[in-house]
Amino acid sequence: MLDLRTPTPAAGTAFPRADRVTTAVAAALVAASIAAGVVLNLTGAPVQAQAAPLYALWRPHIGPGTPAALATAAAVILHGPRLAAALPWRRLLPAAYAAAVVWTFSLAMIDGWQRGLAGRLTAQAEYLTEVPATTDIPSMLREFTSRILDFQPDSWTTHVSGHPPGVLLIFVWLDRIGLGGGGAAALACILTGSLAAVAVPVTLRALGQQAAARAAVPFLVLTPGAVWIGASADGLFTGLTSIGVALLATALATGRRGRATCCALAAGALLAYGCYLSYGLVLLAPVVGAVVWAASGRAGWKHLGLMTGTAVAAGLAVAAAFTAAGFWWLDGYHLVVQRYYQGVASERAYGYWVFANLAAFLLSAGPATAVVARRALSALPRHRTAHVLLPVAALLAVVTADLSGLSKAEVERIWLPFAAWAIAGAALLPAESRRGWLTAGAVTALAVNHLLLTVW
Repeated sequence: MLDLRTPTPAAGTAFPRADRVTTAVAAALVAASIAAGVVLNLTGAPVQAQAAPLYALWRPHIGPGTPAALATAAAVILHGPRLAAALPWRRLLPAAYAAAVVWTFSLAMIDGWQRGLAGRLTAQAEYLTEVPATTDIPSMLREFTSRILDFQPDSWTTHVSGHPPGVLLIFVWLDRIGLGGGGAAALACILTGSLAAVAVPVTLRALGQQAAARAAVPFLVLTPGAVWIGASADGLFTGLTSIGVALLATALATGRRGRATCCALAAGALLAYGCYLSYGLVLLAPVVGAVVWAASGRAGWKHLGLMTGTAVAAGLAVAAAFTAAGFWWLDGYHLVVQRYYQGVASERAYGYWVFANLAAFLLSAGPATAVVARRALSALPRHRTAHVLLPVAALLAVVTADLSGLSKAEVERIWLPFAAWAIAGAALLPAESRRGWLTAGAVTALAVNHLLLTVW
């Protein structure tokens, strides 16, 4: 039987004092990051981001996607919590996915088709510029690391060099099946990235938290991170890895051996491939660990060990395939660190970005994230359930990435795969406050997309 219980606040008010203090601290962090960025940019110590803490340009505008974005936000705020609680599960998931796609697409269309979608991934530093020349995949994989460093005639473009070859492979494969060009690539990012709105609830439900799964749905649909899911490759990373985590949870929770094995194999392969999409996605390890921990209270140790081992074996097979093809992950990582400091990162002050990154993450993950994180940390000693463990795991990943110094700016998109799990604890919010938090998230997304022109 599923455990539908979730921790409830001790106070009977929608906004207890601890939540108000947490919200004030989060708002102060964002405000201070904006103010400090303006001052530093104007006084000769630029932070290399005009609209810091976000990597964007100040350019107030409206666009063809504005009416749809406003209508979608209003519909989810007014009806989302009720429908998430009442719809049968088989109808809720496709409805959530469709709403997430519409929200993400309409936000992108605020900048218009070319600027907001088709032109994003064809910009000079982007992935698609390398697709036409990639005619021999085995050769590309063998030579990949030799082209990572900058200032050589055949250096990869910024985004290709900054990631393992798995991303370029996806866009090459899309091109080869007739889905080449910026428009198709952007739609692939949106359609894949929006899968997080399904994957996170599926994970929670598989781990016995159906009420928490339903509570999270409206927040995952109306995430401010959709501004960057549509359309950036990081949205693609978010969707693929979140499905991998959901498959792992399903494998650990189901009692049917055949289905569990298939899910474990797919989970291991997807999560391992995620590490060949972005070096930073190894930091999803705490999220994966949280899933295993939460499942340990529901599955027998024999089943848990067998499915975990199956997933690990599938992941090792993916790593072995890349290695055999000529790409050694650790070589790529060390060269990327060098390339990182060959560029603008060397001019971005760690002392500013170590705090401003967190502000950017809050703007992307949503204002409720700070309160969910505080409540999850407070509940952790008493409640070791998925909707408590997953936000804490996401927070651990974000803090680790932040302190590393290898994520200075642009984390509003880079940390999207963590943001999806940070809001998995939406059920920890008092029920009376959830519509208010949804509204705050929607206003954040609409303000960002209408006041700023995001670069990618």
